[in-house]
Amino acid sequence: MSDLLSVAKLAGVSRATAARAFSSPDLVRPATREKIFNAAQQLSFRPNKVAQQLRSQATQMIGVMVPSLDNPVFAEQLQAMEVAARASSYSLLVTTSEYSPSREEEIVEEMLRQRVDGLVLTVADAGNSAVLEKLRLENTPCLLVYNPPGNSGYASIGVDNNAAGADATRHLLTLGHERIGMVAGPLLQSDRAQQRYEGYRHAMRDAGFKPRPVVEMNRHTQADLASLTPELNGPDFLTAVICTNDLLAISLMGELQRAGFSVPGDLSVMGFDGIALGKHLYPSLCTIEQPRAEIGRTAVQTLLAMIRGESCTPAPLPHALRQGESVGIPTFRKSMLGTS
Repeated sequence: MSDLLSVAKLAGVSRATAARAFSSPDLVRPATREKIFNAAQQLSFRPNKVAQQLRSQATQMIGVMVPSLDNPVFAEQLQAMEVAARASSYSLLVTTSEYSPSREEEIVEEMLRQRVDGLVLTVADAGNSAVLEKLRLENTPCLLVYNPPGNSGYASIGVDNNAAGADATRHLLTLGHERIGMVAGPLLQSDRAQQRYEGYRHAMRDAGFKPRPVVEMNRHTQADLASLTPELNGPDFLTAVICTNDLLAISLMGELQRAGFSVPGDLSVMGFDGIALGKHLYPSLCTIEQPRAEIGRTAVQTLLAMIRGESCTPAPLPHALRQGESVGIPTFRKSMLGTS
């Protein structure tokens, strides 16, 4: 069985240089590093990662917690994170919280037992998070993703959800909508949705209109038309809604169309996230687009800087309006579900 000394001899370098090529490749000249890696390949040598970790007291692992893998937003983030981490010789330990604060604590405790070098977390409510309070007693660097920066004291990567929610509302106002509502999952389980709702409220008030209470669904990504029915009836019925994520918007569009209603003829529907699926629907989904891949790459780069001991205060990343056919000019109609 080949060992590191055999690799060093074949490559014509010292054992220390060969070891450095595997543990800190950036410290070895490219030509020398290539000779060492070629020798290792010829001898079918694989470095002992566990031994390296024990010597360095570093696992080269990043613990990542997202609410769900059902939502393509998190899948795209993770894909970009994996590529960026691998380029820096790190790997990801990924798990999901299912939007449960109690599960968040269990997950983080297990990741700390695994001795991850840093944590990238998306928690339910960063301003009132038991797990983040617990992490203040730890030395493991921690970075938030998608959670709005604020009272948590942790650096966060994402867009300005308040401004994005306001921009979505202003787009509908510009088209002539005045009776605009917001649809969300359980609001207390997502501080991102709370911020988007605050942006909606500010934009409505600035335009001289009264904001509506948020219409909460039982699940974050699945709409129940019955929950929205009261807002679609009566003299003050809604003409447009903003959903706090694209999957919820897509689900609502399906429910409306199955019930015989037109989007956007009877109700304009807007999403938030900018997932690719929304482009391929008919009508295509109008949405606020987040730079999902850039969020993932920036998260890895920022966390690695924190692991090196650098101070990081990332700025919000830009969001953009993506036009779509699910939103149109309001039409004069009677109550959607009422009598003539």
